[in-house]
Amino acid sequence: MLRLRAGWVHPVTAPPIPDGAVLIDERGLIAAVGPDHAVPRPSNAQPLEFPDGALVPGLVNCHTHLELSQFAGQVQSDEFPEWIRQLRALKDRTPPEDFRRGAEQGVRDCWAAGVTCVADTGSTGAALEALHALGGRGIVYQEVFGPDPSHCDTSMAGLTAAVDRLGHYASVRLRVGVSPHAPYTVSEPLYRAVAEFARAERLPIAVHIAESREETEFVGEGLGPFADALRARGIAVEPRGLSPIEYLARLGVYASSSCLCIHCVQVDDHDVERLRAEGAAIAHCPRSNRAHAHGVAPLADFRSAGVRVGLGTDSVVSTGDVNLWGDAIAAGLNGEDALRMLSLEGARALGLESQIGSLDVGKQADLAVFPLTVLDRLRPSSTVLPALFVTVAGRVVHG
Repeated sequence: MLRLRAGWVHPVTAPPIPDGAVLIDERGLIAAVGPDHAVPRPSNAQPLEFPDGALVPGLVNCHTHLELSQFAGQVQSDEFPEWIRQLRALKDRTPPEDFRRGAEQGVRDCWAAGVTCVADTGSTGAALEALHALGGRGIVYQEVFGPDPSHCDTSMAGLTAAVDRLGHYASVRLRVGVSPHAPYTVSEPLYRAVAEFARAERLPIAVHIAESREETEFVGEGLGPFADALRARGIAVEPRGLSPIEYLARLGVYASSSCLCIHCVQVDDHDVERLRAEGAAIAHCPRSNRAHAHGVAPLADFRSAGVRVGLGTDSVVSTGDVNLWGDAIAAGLNGEDALRMLSLEGARALGLESQIGSLDVGKQADLAVFPLTVLDRLRPSSTVLPALFVTVAGRVVHG
């Protein structure tokens, strides 16, 4: 058992508590939360005190690529399609053990940043292996690619084999999902097949969608650099006359299972309403969107429409780190609103709000302690300090 006392405790579902405490039981669950004088002091509970700390729920990073952690600063291009091409070439010449090391470092970097749950997307399975080995929490979406409709069966065979292999790492804290990458790398038959597979196996699904202007041009008009690249490979491209969001709706992707839509920058009011009606959630990655000059996603519109939204850092290749507070700053959030988005709203976006995301009795004890001033320093010029102490399900993983 652990008993944590802090200068301030921020439950998220209740007002902040000055000189508060949290008791964690032997099952790794929150047993009590409140003012220090009101929280029990069992003799078998290890007391830890952070008088200059803010104790908050562990942060939820709704979009990472942890297997790419070793590639920070190695891909340089102002053109998004070229940036993707360079990253793909870099991955193709990287041995499997490097992905495993990168993913393990990525998990530890997340913990150091106060992140206790990730929604990770990758093609190698390294992130799930690392989270399993280190005792982390998250959903890992296995990527699948295949823009050529004639290769649909081959892509699905690879996906089902990968999901079967990775399923051995699944646990109460780790889930396996699937991720048909993006409209310019996934054919219509493959989208439909993955959606049906996810529905049949009850797997969560994640998609990169409505991220760039080039993607919108590709889907709507069948033009642009993505279309040119596919035609150069002998793959036919037809204009759909739809937005990327509407395109996936027509293919039944949102109805397949719990669906996480990553980015959603190039959207209009109809797209926002479609996402709400479909019950999809969004991983909002403002720093990544800015780094690639994609534009600004309408976060306020998503929230006012009732769409579930969490924040994600994307890969360190895009943003350089897994500091979620930086994305809160980039999203224009501050104080308790920022904390709520980084914790409970992120958990809701992943369907995990009954387990994590707030300091409530009975929830998993995923906690982080930051310097006391963390919620006062969310300004564009500020540098958010790393976490002082972090637990996942009551187990100390940092600090």
